[in-house]
Amino acid sequence: MSQEANIDDVQEPITSAPPEVRQIIERVWKLEKGRLDKKINTHINDNILDIIKEEVR
Repeated sequence: MSQEANIDDVQEPITSAPPEVRQIIERVWKLEKGRLDKKINTHINDNILDIIKEEVR
């Protein structure tokens, strides 16, 4: 299996998700990326829960 096909397989659940779910995924991804860039090792669960609550409203 080529690496490109493997990446497509991994991303398929995201690309086929409803827009609301993709928005949650993107916001969580940006949050985690920012934490990794700053090397922050605190808990992220509360932040993820807040994102999901905001999107569900």
